[in-house]
Amino acid sequence: MYMAEMCSICGLPKDICVCGQIDTEQRKLFVMERRVKGSKFITVISGIDDSKDAESLFKEMKKELACGGTVKGTKIELQGKHKKKAEKFLMTKGYSANQFS
Repeated sequence: MYMAEMCSICGLPKDICVCGQIDTEQRKLFVMERRVKGSKFITVISGIDDSKDAESLFKEMKKELACGGTVKGTKIELQGKHKKKAEKFLMTKGYSANQFS
């Protein structure tokens, strides 16, 4: 008989483990707009724990918002003023409105 691997945190089999989802729901995200040069703005999203998550979110967000930007570690920087659009996009990815600061 096959024994599934067990999660060390919640004790459930890894196939149905909810630790990652709970962690996402408890995380605080910071979405802010910052002026950089003259009349140019960037939108900075920080508070994402994993750089792989940040990279995948950035790629999708860049397509959705039609803008450029970069990922620095776990911080996403988008060119332009996209605070409300970025928050709306993150809510479609499973983050709730009360997580944003």
